[in-house]
Amino acid sequence: MARRKEEKKDRLEELMDEMISDCENPEDLLGRDGLVKQMTKKLVERMLQAEMTDHLGYEKHDPSGRGSGNSRNGSSAKTLKSEHGSIPLEIPRDRRGDFEPQVVSKGQTRSEILDEKILSLYARGMSTRDIRDQIEELYGVAISPTLVSEVTDAVLDEVKTWQSRPLDPIYPIVYLDAIRVKIRDDHTIKNKAVYLALGVNIEGEKELLGLWIAQQEGAKFWMGVLTELKNRGLQDIFIACVDGLTGFPEAIETLYPQAQVQLCIVHQVRNSLKFVSWKDRKAVAADLKKIYQAATLEEAETQLDAFATQWDEKYATISPSWRSNWEHLTPFFAYPEEIRRVIYTTNAIESMNRSLRKILKTRGAFPHDDAVRKLIYLALRNITKKWTKPIKNWKAALNQLAILFQERVVLP
Repeated sequence: MARRKEEKKDRLEELMDEMISDCENPEDLLGRDGLVKQMTKKLVERMLQAEMTDHLGYEKHDPSGRGSGNSRNGSSAKTLKSEHGSIPLEIPRDRRGDFEPQVVSKGQTRSEILDEKILSLYARGMSTRDIRDQIEELYGVAISPTLVSEVTDAVLDEVKTWQSRPLDPIYPIVYLDAIRVKIRDDHTIKNKAVYLALGVNIEGEKELLGLWIAQQEGAKFWMGVLTELKNRGLQDIFIACVDGLTGFPEAIETLYPQAQVQLCIVHQVRNSLKFVSWKDRKAVAADLKKIYQAATLEEAETQLDAFATQWDEKYATISPSWRSNWEHLTPFFAYPEEIRRVIYTTNAIESMNRSLRKILKTRGAFPHDDAVRKLIYLALRNITKKWTKPIKNWKAALNQLAILFQERVVLP
C-alpha cells in the first residue's frame, strides 16, 4: 500500500513538472486564464460528475441504468466567483430534478475561500469599496460593495452565537476596558464606547467573554453586563481589573460580592500626569512609583503622604485623586509578587485594544452599531489566534490563588 502511494505521488509530481515546463511565463500558470484556473474548473466539474454518479447509482453510459427511473439530463451553466477568478462551470442535472450537488451547492455563486478573503480584508479595516477593488485586482473577480456587505453581515449570526455561548464557572481574573468609536444615531454622529471583557481562566488562558456598545456607562449598565455573564455560567470572579469604569464597583459588589475590584495603576498614573508640567513630569512619576511599588500597604500609605507633602502645593488634585480611589487602587498589595504583576495593570486587554484602534482609525463614523460589532468581532478573531500560551508566571500565580481562595479554587 505504501509503495503504491509513493508511485502515485511520483506520477503526480512528474505530471506537474511537465505542465509547468509547458508554461513559458508565470501568467500562463497563475494568470486569470492560466493553467491553475483551468485545472480548478476541470477538477470541480469531475467532482460534480462523481456526485451525480453517486446520486444515480450508476456510471455514465452504464446499461444498468436503463429503467432505473432517473438519468442524466444534460447540464446548466453557472459562474463561480473564486480566488482563481470567475470560473464557468457545467453543473450536471438529472431528469427528476432532485440532484443536490455539494461541491457547488444550489444558489452558491462564490467559493468559501473567496468569502474568507473578503472577511479577512474587512477585519483589517478596509472599506467595502476598497475590498471590491482589491478582490478584482488580485483575483480578477468583479464584486459589488453590496456583496461585501452581504458577506460580512452574515457574520452577525456568528456574533450572536459567540456572545451567548456558555462560560466557565470560574475566571480568577477578569479585565474590563473600553474603546471609543463614532456611530451614526438618529442622523447625528455620537461617540459610543465598546466595552470588552477579557477573562483569564483556570488554565491561565485569555478568553474574550463578550462586547457591549453603549453611549453611557453606570451602575445600571454594568448590572446588565454582569447579569448576562452570570446567566451564561460565570459564577465566580476573584479579581476584576478595571480602568475607573463608572458604576462598576457598585455593580460587581451586587452580582459578585466576593470579587475584589482592582483599579489599573497605570491608568491612575497617566491621569495624574495630565496635570503635571513637562519639566516636573519625570520627578512626579518617580514619586508616584514609590507608592505603587511599595512592599506593603502601610509603606504605600507613607509614600502617599510624602508625595502629598512634596507636591500638593503645586499639583493639588493628584494626591486627593489617589486617596478617593485608594480602596480600589490597593487590593494588589494583599497578594504576592506573582499575582501583583498580573492584576495591577489592565495591559492584558490594552494590548488588544491597541490592535483594534489601528483598525478602527481607518474608518470614519460607522452607520450603525452592528457595523461596529461585525468589524470588531472579525478583528478579534484574528487577534485571538495569537493567544497560544498562558499568561506569564501563571502557574506560580495560580498556586498562590489556590492558597488564598482555597474554598473557591478548583485546580485543573
